[in-house]
Amino acid sequence: MTENRDVEYEAKGRKSNVEPENQEVSFLYLSEEDMVDAGVLNAARCVDVMEEAMGLLEDGDFIMGGPYNDSHGLMLYFPKKSPIANFPVNNSRDRRFIAMPAYLGGRFHVAGEKWYGSNGNNKEKGLPRSILMVMLNDVETGKPLAYMSGNLLSSMRTGAMPGVAAKLLAVKEAKSLCLLGCGVVNKACLMSIMTVRPGIEEIKLKGSSSTSETVRRMKAYIEENYPQVKRIVVCDTVEEAIRGSDIVSEAISCMFGQWPEIKREWMKPGLLYISSSTFNMEYKSMLDLKKVIDNYGMYENYAEEDEMGYDENGDRLHTGCMGEDFVYMVEDGLIEKDSLTHIGEIIRNKKPGRESDDEIILVSMEGMPIEDVAWAYECYTYALIHDIGTRLKVWDTPRAF
Repeated sequence: MTENRDVEYEAKGRKSNVEPENQEVSFLYLSEEDMVDAGVLNAARCVDVMEEAMGLLEDGDFIMGGPYNDSHGLMLYFPKKSPIANFPVNNSRDRRFIAMPAYLGGRFHVAGEKWYGSNGNNKEKGLPRSILMVMLNDVETGKPLAYMSGNLLSSMRTGAMPGVAAKLLAVKEAKSLCLLGCGVVNKACLMSIMTVRPGIEEIKLKGSSSTSETVRRMKAYIEENYPQVKRIVVCDTVEEAIRGSDIVSEAISCMFGQWPEIKREWMKPGLLYISSSTFNMEYKSMLDLKKVIDNYGMYENYAEEDEMGYDENGDRLHTGCMGEDFVYMVEDGLIEKDSLTHIGEIIRNKKPGRESDDEIILVSMEGMPIEDVAWAYECYTYALIHDIGTRLKVWDTPRAF
């Protein structure tokens, strides 16, 4: 995917705005192979696009779902049991559907939605846990622009956000990267972080065990694709993985409430700790650390939905979500809301990023549908200019009814 887009590139991205007399409606279908051809795995470009999207978020040039226009999405939860015959029940670790709609402005000026189906039992059928599709629509007419495979797209945009954080907030001479979790998400995080911090020489891996298949595959991937990495360390404990690291990318897959506890004393001065999924650290030990988030409003929605209570010592229970924990810290009077920094504020030069080489920074990046829309639009416009995908017709003229 090229860095410099010309006028034709942008014009083709707007091809949906046809003349009023032309009533034909069609859309571009992009399979997973088409998405690869359209540059969905271009980590460096994805980091740039995510940074652009976060700037538009800070500008307010977006809309997401929910009553406050900043919701992650609308989820269908299935019950664990039902008296209705053949009713779908949640007999797996993760059975759900999520609709994630958004509008993103700027040069994108497009609406879209990621439709997310997930079932933990899929592995037994040889399928990924989640199967995702993304749709883009012309924001003026509602016409469909594209319908595309979303698994690689979603993984890459998720991984690109830690790439943005590493670009803006890691120490300049970062040499050691820690991956807590060695699955798909952290593979995408690795790809993105390495594009902005090519000087990384050591990578520490912590999976479910030192001999797990995911750890083996991650180690082999690093050896094949990043020859500049001089040392790969497979760690037995989370403490071993974090100690001495300059950047931690956390994307651990575990059951609710079973998140490994992170200790402040494991963190070296200057550490950048990025959480994409699960986080568990004593609230009081986070008080004086810089805290950076993608969207405070989204975490407020999480907190309102979860309503986490307190333990026997009067301490707020953890949620597994760093950003949501920050909201509870604000609600409990431990920190001021203004002490939190949005990544968009750093991008727009409203607040400083890293202020010293000793500063420890916590970053929460949970993902938003505007990210899916941004990266989908980028791949879609590239596909148009390079004639990738299949054009499917809705109608030549709408049928009178």
